[in-house]
Amino acid sequence: MNKQELVDAVASEVGVSKSAAEEAIGAVLETISKEVAAGGAVQLVGFGTFGRGERAARTGRNPATGEAIEIAAAKTVKFTAGKAFKDAVNRS
Repeated sequence: MNKQELVDAVASEVGVSKSAAEEAIGAVLETISKEVAAGGAVQLVGFGTFGRGERAARTGRNPATGEAIEIAAAKTVKFTAGKAFKDAVNRS
């Protein structure tokens, strides 16, 4: 399912226009993005938690030449599924 399909599904489920559903979904995604980028977490009970993690710097290899290269530390996005979400996935 892509974003437009999600918008269509939400609009029909809730009974609102597609433009209203798209605006609401966009606002939710933007709010989650801003909070996680600021270092916070967004917990949606029953669905899951969005948060930020850290990946340490490490040494890797260039696959073409075999040369050792340094890979910089990076911030990552983490999602931990909630119990109700996991149960729903396992039921299907």
